[in-house]
Amino acid sequence: MTPQPNPEVGAAVKAADRAHVFHSWSAQELIDPLAVAGAQGSYFWDYDGRRYLDLTSGLVYTNVGYQHPKVVAAIQEQAARMTTFAPAFAVEARSEAARLIAERTPGDLDKIFFTNGGADAVEHAVRMARLHTGRPKVLSAYRSYHGGTQQAVNLTGDPRRWASDSGTAGVVHFWAPFLYRSRFYAETEEQECARALEHLETTIVFEGPSTVAAIVLETIPGTAGIMVPPAGYLAGVRELCDKYGIVFVLDEVMAGFGRTGTWFAADLYDVVPDLMTFAKGVNSGYVPLGGVAVSGAIAETFARRPYPGGLTYSGHPLACAAAVATINVMAEEGVVEHAARLGASVVGPGLRELAERHPCVGDVRGVGMFWALELVRNRETREPLVPYNATGEANAPMAAFAAAAKEAGVWPFVNMNRTHVVPPCNTGEAELKEGLAALDAALSVADDYVE
Repeated sequence: MTPQPNPEVGAAVKAADRAHVFHSWSAQELIDPLAVAGAQGSYFWDYDGRRYLDLTSGLVYTNVGYQHPKVVAAIQEQAARMTTFAPAFAVEARSEAARLIAERTPGDLDKIFFTNGGADAVEHAVRMARLHTGRPKVLSAYRSYHGGTQQAVNLTGDPRRWASDSGTAGVVHFWAPFLYRSRFYAETEEQECARALEHLETTIVFEGPSTVAAIVLETIPGTAGIMVPPAGYLAGVRELCDKYGIVFVLDEVMAGFGRTGTWFAADLYDVVPDLMTFAKGVNSGYVPLGGVAVSGAIAETFARRPYPGGLTYSGHPLACAAAVATINVMAEEGVVEHAARLGASVVGPGLRELAERHPCVGDVRGVGMFWALELVRNRETREPLVPYNATGEANAPMAAFAAAAKEAGVWPFVNMNRTHVVPPCNTGEAELKEGLAALDAALSVADDYVE
């Protein structure tokens, strides 16, 4: 589709937004939202007719791209047949979505509790774990993000937690492995893995194993920097959970449904959690949907004991119809395999080539269509390009990089001193190479800040 400029309409959209929309995670008077006129596939465009390759996948959810005709048609057909129905009933779209998800989850995660998104999926996973074990505490990692609701944001390990953290949520944070910025003075992935597991077990022991209900981990942390865990780490966490009777929760909200070149990132590690949260890519974000995949043992806890939780829109028919269509599209069109192939042959090698040319790139990491570049001022010292949680003038280098990327025709996902490369999972090879060329130009701007 060729974007048609219509700046008058764009100005009206922008004016209404600025007058009435209260944006998340923002100082309202300091933001300047782009007015978006349309989107198709891996691109979106503004009212001036300027088109952008979306390297953010919305918020890492348009796994089959924007406006996929089969998913749009499924939503239209469901709306014509049954727009909504209460969650206590058996509805075809809901049942089929649950069946298709359960077919793809690892192990015996065969029961699906539907939510409206990822944050409330995490909320309910924690509630299930506490009720199942009768224990109060939950452990989660620094450098993590689990959502913006009260329990989920307290589990989060980045600065978005701080304003809401009263220290009363029963959450204990620990360091997960990340060799590039190791907290364990490790020199190899093997050392990092072993020391991170030792640290986690020490945390469990000192907190009191009988008080810990769950360990909640992003299988591959997303917003915090796409830090692929070392071999053996998640299996080691699984062993610790089994040793101490702790529920193991994997958060696959961002990493799930093809993003890593597998249906779930857990498939890369042959690990089966007790609970798994999902959202985003389950239906490419076309209609809000999330959920918790529940193991047999935890499902049995509530076989004759009511589960004290629910949502008005749990398993909404429109959202579930979109999920059915999305999962079928991914299977029929080989989207998961495509993400794995192009991640290995195009995105990964392309980003590593950029790192060789640009001194601002300190680290390249990722898998499938799930990648990040760590930007630094000094490769030797690994000093970040901007300070932790930088704002205003302190964040100027990252702001300059982001502006340069947009000028080059790609919309970047920047967070602290990182840029993520997370395009739709079915983005074409030519489009990816176009995006890499645009990043090449933008990184030259970041190079100007290297010492």
